[in-house]
Amino acid sequence: MTGLVLSGCASLQTGTPAEPVSLVVPAHWQAQAIAGTPTSDAAASPWTAFNDPALTDLVAQALAEGTDVAAAQARLRQARAARDLAAAGLRPSVGGSASVRGSATEGAGRSQSWQAGLDASWEVDLWGANRAGVQAAEATAQASALTLAQTRLVVAAEVAATLIDLRTAQARLGIAERNLASQQQTLQIVQWRAEAGLVTALDVAQARTAVDQTRAQLPALRSSAQQSLHALAVLTGQPPAALQTRLGAPATPVAQPLASATPALAVPAEVLRRRPDVQAAEQQLVAAVARIEQADAARLPSLNLGGSIGLSALSLGALGPGAGVASLLASVNLPVLDFGSVKAQVQQQEAARDEAAASYRATVLAALQDVEDSLVSLAATQAQLTAQQAAATSAREAASLAGERYRSGLVDFATMLQSERTQLSAEDAVAATRGTLATAQVRLIKALGGGWSPEEPASQR
Repeated sequence: MTGLVLSGCASLQTGTPAEPVSLVVPAHWQAQAIAGTPTSDAAASPWTAFNDPALTDLVAQALAEGTDVAAAQARLRQARAARDLAAAGLRPSVGGSASVRGSATEGAGRSQSWQAGLDASWEVDLWGANRAGVQAAEATAQASALTLAQTRLVVAAEVAATLIDLRTAQARLGIAERNLASQQQTLQIVQWRAEAGLVTALDVAQARTAVDQTRAQLPALRSSAQQSLHALAVLTGQPPAALQTRLGAPATPVAQPLASATPALAVPAEVLRRRPDVQAAEQQLVAAVARIEQADAARLPSLNLGGSIGLSALSLGALGPGAGVASLLASVNLPVLDFGSVKAQVQQQEAARDEAAASYRATVLAALQDVEDSLVSLAATQAQLTAQQAAATSAREAASLAGERYRSGLVDFATMLQSERTQLSAEDAVAATRGTLATAQVRLIKALGGGWSPEEPASQR
């Protein structure tokens, strides 16, 4: 068996003479001190923390109807059927038979014989090969259940991140359209002032350029929103664009979702236990070790027992207690000369065990990196958003003041135009960074294994 030790050292003991797999897990997260995120206990559905009903509905729909989840569920059923098939090999197999045989001989006429009975066979599991096969199949089934849990977590996170992309594109589109309307009003004012001889044609050209530049941003933002909408439709098992009515047109003003809390930040070893992908890799290693034991048992003798009991008579009416026949057969098979076949099979399974161990190590290290990267990204993005919000507030105040002074003739048009561009850029940056922050929250939830309980796969047996 394999396991993780709460003291902070993750250790794998494969139960074979080969070198054990060991991993040292840090006691604390390197980025924990700078995370600065609100935390809460991990809930069954952490996506409710984003306070967006559409998000929770879409996640539920994706988990119920998404193609990735359906494929993972099918693989789980296959693995469980394989486990049951392996378990059936530990028990005797019994079959029934009935036959009638007729013959004709020249001069002697026709004759018939009737037979009915039961046949049984059983391979005695002297060296535990079959039990090892069952253990491998059970571990594979557990790995499939955990892989299903990981798939559900990945799909839910992908839905959340895609909806955030949609909301971000919609927010940026709304900002651009509001600024475009303001710039069009400014252009109209400048044209009136030019007709009155108060400003030059240069001011009119600059105002028109600003309008055209802002208008040029709209198609790309609409396209981004539409593509996110199509991606959400596919994730939830629908044709592209099927959510248009439900989520609104790309230009529909909506609030950007932002989680009010994230799952509690447990110690690294506990996080590794929460992540289904880590547990799935561990179960794959358990299965690989069991297959070595199963292959190694092929070197030893095998004992097979067989027998039959039944009735045999020359007529159907004669089949009765006096027509009983029985037989018993025991056979021992011992590989004498296989030209290295069994040894090669053992070596093949040992190499598979080493591959599974390397995969487990890689999964653990990747899990630790996911959390560390998510914490760093979350802290940096939060600080960036705070600074950009302050800059946007200042930019709006500056733009308003520059407009008043321009209309009073205290500043030139270039000054006012620059302040408007700064305001647009600052507001757009706030919307984009808010979306980045929400996406970082989604990645942290996924990295911590949020929304999935370690007891879930066992309950699905």
